[in-house]
Amino acid sequence: MEILNGKWKMSIIACLCYKPMRYSELLKEVKGISGKMLSRELKDLEINELIERHVMSTTPVAVEYSITDYGKSLKNLTNTIAEWGFIHRQRIIAGMKATKCGKLKELDK
Repeated sequence: MEILNGKWKMSIIACLCYKPMRYSELLKEVKGISGKMLSRELKDLEINELIERHVMSTTPVAVEYSITDYGKSLKNLTNTIAEWGFIHRQRIIAGMKATKCGKLKELDK
């Protein structure tokens, strides 16, 4: 769990599962992340062999990140966590609505 710890790693991995992306694309896609934090998270994911960094031979030099085959092995895990999160959110929202309705009924008495 320590490898995937933090607010941003799962979002970065999810973005890269769809297609390789440049740093600036990731910065736009991962809402709320700072440039410094993105750099730190990308380095950590690269050290753990979940993503690869490709320096392209263009002028100016461009860098693209992609998920590794090893990183792709997380797909089932991330899908399961995302599914659980969706169900959990629905449960909490339903509970909040039920609580509000209960309070409204009490006030009507």
